[in-house]
Amino acid sequence: MTSPKWVGAHQKNNDMKYTLIYITGLLFLNISLFAQNAHFTTSGTIEFDKNINMYAIIKKNINKDNEAFYQPAFDQYKKTQPQFKILKSTLSFSNNKTLFTPIVPETTTGGGFFSDSPMGNQINVVYTDLTGSIGIIQKKVFEETFLLKDSTRKINWKITDETREIAGYICRRANAIVLDSIYVVAFYTTEIPVSGGPESFTGLPGMILGVALPHENVTWFATKVTDTSLPDNALNPPKKGKSTDNKGLRTTLQAAFKDWGDYAKAYFKAFLL
Repeated sequence: MTSPKWVGAHQKNNDMKYTLIYITGLLFLNISLFAQNAHFTTSGTIEFDKNINMYAIIKKNINKDNEAFYQPAFDQYKKTQPQFKILKSTLSFSNNKTLFTPIVPETTTGGGFFSDSPMGNQINVVYTDLTGSIGIIQKKVFEETFLLKDSTRKINWKITDETREIAGYICRRANAIVLDSIYVVAFYTTEIPVSGGPESFTGLPGMILGVALPHENVTWFATKVTDTSLPDNALNPPKKGKSTDNKGLRTTLQAAFKDWGDYAKAYFKAFLL
């Protein structure tokens, strides 16, 4: 004769099993519905603001050898110019290609010779073929324009658990070092499954919507993302400029700055970035 206790336990186990099956079914149903309704942006445009702390950048260049001239010029600059300079740009993307294009300001606010700082301006038009890992950059170096064709920069990103919202997208933080000494903080979203970003920052599992160079006093953050299909001719690489590659540009800059002393460091870093 079957024990009532055994029957009760058996029934309880069956109830638990059916409950687990039911919960598992609901879970898979929800995942399936999410997958059907989820939308991932693969083509469109992104508007960026580049924010530069000009006071901090200028102050770093003042030392005991030049302060007699630089400090009065800096004091005058602060009377007429804001601390933060904001420049705008767009990033178009489609078919795993991107095109970063600076927007020329409608008006210029002056700034004297401080306005020539490459870190305080936008000197690059950047076309990137993410599938082929190829970059074409039109770069303005003082009065000369170069056209760099080379492989995309390989960045050893370290992804963290920190997140923040940018332009309506939840983004995850990643950190890296580029050009041996420049510390980079980036925020990317997997809702845009394109491994691009502003300027030459690429290589994360989603679009980079925010970049900060804390020690360089510069940031790029997206302000608006437009999900739209782009025509085939919307992402044409730049064509004008003196042809070279990354190594050739570095050699050219080293020769040009050989007599600049400590002044060369900031310019050299900004032009290679």
